[in-house]
Amino acid sequence: MDLKQLRTFREVADSGSLSRAADRLHLAQPALSRQIRLLEAEIGLPLFARHGRGMQLTEAGTALLERIDGPVRQLERAVEEVRGLAGAVAGQVALGMMPTIASVLAGPLARRVALDHPGLSLRIVEGYTGHLVEWVQRGVTDATLLYGPAPALHLRVTPLLIEEMVLVGAAGSGIGPEAVAFASLAGRRLVMPSRQHGLRRIVEAAAGRARIGLNVAFEADSFGVLKELVVSGIGEAVLPRSAIREEEAAGRLRSAPLVRPVPRRQVVLALPTDRAPSRAVALVLELLAQEVTVRAAAGDWHRMEGATAEAAPPPARSAPSRPMALAPAAPPPAPAGHPGPPPPSPAPGRRRTRRRSPD
Repeated sequence: MDLKQLRTFREVADSGSLSRAADRLHLAQPALSRQIRLLEAEIGLPLFARHGRGMQLTEAGTALLERIDGPVRQLERAVEEVRGLAGAVAGQVALGMMPTIASVLAGPLARRVALDHPGLSLRIVEGYTGHLVEWVQRGVTDATLLYGPAPALHLRVTPLLIEEMVLVGAAGSGIGPEAVAFASLAGRRLVMPSRQHGLRRIVEAAAGRARIGLNVAFEADSFGVLKELVVSGIGEAVLPRSAIREEEAAGRLRSAPLVRPVPRRQVVLALPTDRAPSRAVALVLELLAQEVTVRAAAGDWHRMEGATAEAAPPPARSAPSRPMALAPAAPPPAPAGHPGPPPPSPAPGRRRTRRRSPD
């Protein structure tokens, strides 16, 4: 077993296809197939189930991927850092984000990376807070953005921004621009993420302070689906304003500030404590800070400077961020701080943002 075999295995698992993996690695497909066969022979178990649509991980393959993904990335980073001593920085930086933040930051950040550091590629990994914490601790990602205040989970945390959340409705909903009392949400039909989602916990905590229950008519863990449900007029939502700018400008959504209380989300940057960020990671994080500053100047966010995030209980383990769950009205929400029973942890879903296609 060698690093080449493990990298080949990881790429095939990620792409789900020998042909796509061969294109990414710039290798012949028979050579990749041979590497996989050698690895399976050494382990003594099949790692993939072959079918007409591609390659699917077996139970053994899933277990292997979970255990080698972080260590392989650390070895790759070590090689890239040593090579970088002789010239321009190169390699890949993996950054974890919540979907609502990725929808705003991923594109602009990728463009900055492509323009300023063409030797770097950026991989955005979307997920819930619980998974984002796990992935950065395991080395699957180099750094991650989390909802704050961050749990004390052996991560080096820097407060990044605060954003107010607003009530969002369809174009004909009559919402906005006047402020709306949070207590009025008790009589509104809401579309929300499921309870393991950080946004849901923020809204339910505000509902607890307002002493109201919420009428959650539909749930959608896909952020894009959630917005489309609101556009269709079947319900309203509480969302970060920055994440609906495009729909507001197009006249598809309307928003209004919420008061008494004002729901806010804090976003922090988290780094592992057991390893220093590489030069490549430091450069990407510098560009991230620049983009946050631009957004703050535009009024989307409030930039946090030198603050200290207090510890909070860790979030419940959650389902992957990419699949969408659409369901009829859920039972009454649990009290704030009790997000309900956690579902099993999945393998991380990935969205790649490469320097070749920064847009």
